[in-house]
Amino acid sequence: MNTDSTGRFFRSAAGQGHSWIAARVPHQGRMCLLDSLLQASENGLLCAAGSHRDPGNPLRQQGRLGAACGIEYAGQAMALHGALLAEAQGHAAPAGGMLVSVRAVTFHAARLDGVAARLLVSVLSDAVSGPTRLYRFTLHAENIHAGNIHAESGPLLLQGRAVVQLTPPRAPSVP
Repeated sequence: MNTDSTGRFFRSAAGQGHSWIAARVPHQGRMCLLDSLLQASENGLLCAAGSHRDPGNPLRQQGRLGAACGIEYAGQAMALHGALLAEAQGHAAPAGGMLVSVRAVTFHAARLDGVAARLLVSVLSDAVSGPTRLYRFTLHAENIHAGNIHAESGPLLLQGRAVVQLTPPRAPSVP
């Protein structure tokens, strides 16, 4: 794809919902935590989620959803970004991936389940080396009074950096 068609691809991905996301990430059912893709580019994306308010959220422990669970939200956004990059280049999506390390995480809230607004999950790719990517991530509470949705529009809940190792797509099986 050339730069213009790649840009169009990412712009057309913006606005997609939960089932579209679930078709591109390894997380299924209630474990797919992201509700919608708000913005996308070759460098990163911005997603929204409301699953942190769901009493049936699979990450809850003793009825609570700790802020550290925000790392899983960011990890799913990173998985989606990797799948979109592959799709934009005409390749099969990675078969999966692994969060290799998480660093410089700063928590600005103790829990996510008390946040009334949607979560805005932003991931930005800082470096790529083969199947390995370095991301910066943030989770904000959506500012419902903001005219435009920006990750920085509401209170910051957590931020950090992560290294992700993508698993190459599985080769088709030969009968």
